[in-house]
Amino acid sequence: MKKTTAVIKIKKTSKSKVVKPNLFKDVKSLIEKTKVQVAYNINSNLVILNWHIGKRIQEEILKNKRAEYGSQIVATLSQQLTEEYGQGYTKSTLTRMLVFTRYYTTQQKVATLSQQFSWSHIIEFLTIKDGIERSFYEQIAAIEKWGVRQLRERINSMLFQRTAISKKPKALIKQELKKQISNKEITNAELVFKDPYLLDFLGLKDTYSEKDMESCILNSLQKFIIELGSDFAFIARQKRIIIDSEDFRIDLLFYHRGLKRLIAIDLKLGKFKASYKGQMELYLRWLEKYEVREGENAPMGLILCAEKSEEHIELLQLEKSNIKVAEYLTALPPKKLLERKLHQAVISAQKKFNIKLK
Repeated sequence: MKKTTAVIKIKKTSKSKVVKPNLFKDVKSLIEKTKVQVAYNINSNLVILNWHIGKRIQEEILKNKRAEYGSQIVATLSQQLTEEYGQGYTKSTLTRMLVFTRYYTTQQKVATLSQQFSWSHIIEFLTIKDGIERSFYEQIAAIEKWGVRQLRERINSMLFQRTAISKKPKALIKQELKKQISNKEITNAELVFKDPYLLDFLGLKDTYSEKDMESCILNSLQKFIIELGSDFAFIARQKRIIIDSEDFRIDLLFYHRGLKRLIAIDLKLGKFKASYKGQMELYLRWLEKYEVREGENAPMGLILCAEKSEEHIELLQLEKSNIKVAEYLTALPPKKLLERKLHQAVISAQKKFNIKLK
């Protein structure tokens, strides 16, 4: 009997027809989201773990009241953990964990931090000894979603000391920071405006005009907005306004989302003069009449000058006109000099504030 062999033909199909583009896109999206979530969970657990390690070290130290005992414990534990787990548990790292526990005493607070920041962020916070100042950076970093590098730069530039709120009594600062937490955005002008503004990134030489400064700001707009604050949105340069058939121009016009206000910025090269107030008031009243939209607050003005005239500013009562005056620095001074200058400004402002309270 003759054998027959059946031949089955299999039709080849291209891979692109088997796996549809939408399927690949969806699965890829799931994988990427999961990767992010896993990294997020690892970071959150690491922050909490480090706090617990610091807490346990602190408990051990408290058992023995000798100061040198704490240093011995940390050094010995570091050696043991390094032998067991490798790098990551140096003496300095364990010391940071110990400081972490001392600065943040409740597990609830630590749990909140772990949802908002990486351990690298926490390390930057631990460099700040003052609790109110540290709280300021926590709130602003969370609202503006700062990366570690930006947080470090803000701390090094003494952002807290340059904001108006740092010149208020500590009780009022705490109260205002609590409001920002509930609002989840910066809604207080005293947290928005700074003095001085650091404009060293403009690269201005010894002699320059207001137009040169304006051009440099626009060329470095991203850096300028970082110095102003992330809620600032650029609207116009040399905004033309006409009053009684006469032309005027606002140097720079911004909008602040949190304050819900237009912000007019006037650039001045020399020392502040009383005449600047009338000029800015004119700009603000025009903006209020013709540019402010429904639901927005009255516009504010910022006069940036090379040097302030403190008594002029006080007597002119610029706050009542929604006008701020601040100095700018086109070259960074030594940090100690800046610290001294800002410290003197804080003391001076607090003395005036106490007089007002009385």
